[in-house]
Amino acid sequence: MKDVIISTEAVNSYGSRVLTAGIDLSQYERNPVLLWMHRRSWEPGAMPIGKVENLRIEDGRLIGTPVFDQNDDFAKRIESKWENGYLRMASAGLETVETSPDPALVLPGQTRETVTRCKLVEVSIVDIGGNDEALQLYGAEGKLLKLAAGEDNPGLPLLQLKKGTKPEPGDEAGEGDELNNNQNEKTAMNKEQLTLLGLPDGASDEQATAALQLMKMRADKVEALQLAAVTQCVDQAIAERKILAAQRDHYIQLGKAAGADMLTDTFKTMQAQVKPTDILRLSKESAPGSGKGPGSYTKLSEVPREELLELRKEQPAEYMRLYKAEYGCDCPPLSE
Repeated sequence: MKDVIISTEAVNSYGSRVLTAGIDLSQYERNPVLLWMHRRSWEPGAMPIGKVENLRIEDGRLIGTPVFDQNDDFAKRIESKWENGYLRMASAGLETVETSPDPALVLPGQTRETVTRCKLVEVSIVDIGGNDEALQLYGAEGKLLKLAAGEDNPGLPLLQLKKGTKPEPGDEAGEGDELNNNQNEKTAMNKEQLTLLGLPDGASDEQATAALQLMKMRADKVEALQLAAVTQCVDQAIAERKILAAQRDHYIQLGKAAGADMLTDTFKTMQAQVKPTDILRLSKESAPGSGKGPGSYTKLSEVPREELLELRKEQPAEYMRLYKAEYGCDCPPLSE
């Protein structure tokens, strides 16, 4: 049976490195499962394919011997490829417990903090690892760490380089240089943000927070005033019977998107809605000789000029009443 290097202290595909002396083996030794490609039992068709024996640390490397389940046909197929050299890599499933940004632990090309303490959870045979020291890292809660370049993660944080830090002479360009570029870009972005906030370079985080809070307070106040104007405009349109009360919320949302001025202009182009009963009443009042009903006017001066002669001829008693109300004396006899 061939031994396998499970973990070393070299920089891995996560941009981090794991100190072998900090790997806690006690939990794994009680349940030394060997998996295929880190697949767990809840995945369809995924079951342990064996175990790891003779687990040991030599020269800063974690080494073990894969032992395959002879009662599992799939495990025997993996064993065949392993023993014949078609599969040659293993990967450690490590649960991160503690990391350190200590520069003394950082190697060239490293972009994330060094894992100083962790637990070995499982060991997997893999087809292609992330690098020569393939690892599968988990966070403190046992969840797989999914990391992207430049992405921060509490379980495996990016190294925080000081402002102005440059690669040492002779360092090869790699992830470390990329991190420096990201840091410089972030600094430039912060300067632009401070300018937009009206703050000078070097303003503290507290000053930036206060400026953002003031900006939000002003924005909220403007939004409240705009909403009040829109609501007033919509309610007036309802009162003028240009829209129905059931359409109130719709037009308020429209006003919030388009603005109160645009909504006002829209309502100006709309005609008031006329009820059928209003049409009948207007038709009756506009009929020849209909005029206003008796008692509609309180004095003679209120009667429109075009109706005055008709009122005198058709309703003399009403005409005389309005005359007395207007002048305080009885109306002279009306002549034809």
